[in-house]
Amino acid sequence: MCVFCKIISKEIPASIIYEDEDVCAFLDVAQVTDGHTLVMPKEHVDNILDCPPVLLSKIFSVTQMLSKDIVQKLDAKGVNVLTNANPVAGQSVMHFHVHIIPRFTEDGGLILKFRGNPAPDLKKIERILMK
Repeated sequence: MCVFCKIISKEIPASIIYEDEDVCAFLDVAQVTDGHTLVMPKEHVDNILDCPPVLLSKIFSVTQMLSKDIVQKLDAKGVNVLTNANPVAGQSVMHFHVHIIPRFTEDGGLILKFRGNPAPDLKKIERILMK
């Protein structure tokens, strides 16, 4: 059983801030910023690529609700919402989860920086994706 399944089944204590029949959300023990929350299905699903669409929709509805609540209650200036799929993308626990990371300053706790590909072949990628 994965660590998140153990938290959901109450075998491991956690600071649960939301729970319903399908979704559980708790504070990440490794707070990137104050209020860093993980939202996930109670059902074990490896990642977003494997999540049934109806459940995915519910997870993101809860994520939006909690994001608004966290930003308002903690007086955050913004929020990052992200998920990782598979180790190559940074997923360390193989149970689908969404990070809500409140932002108080641009450089506090998390720095996201996109580097553009200097010479993308957009036509080639478009042909592949449009098949």
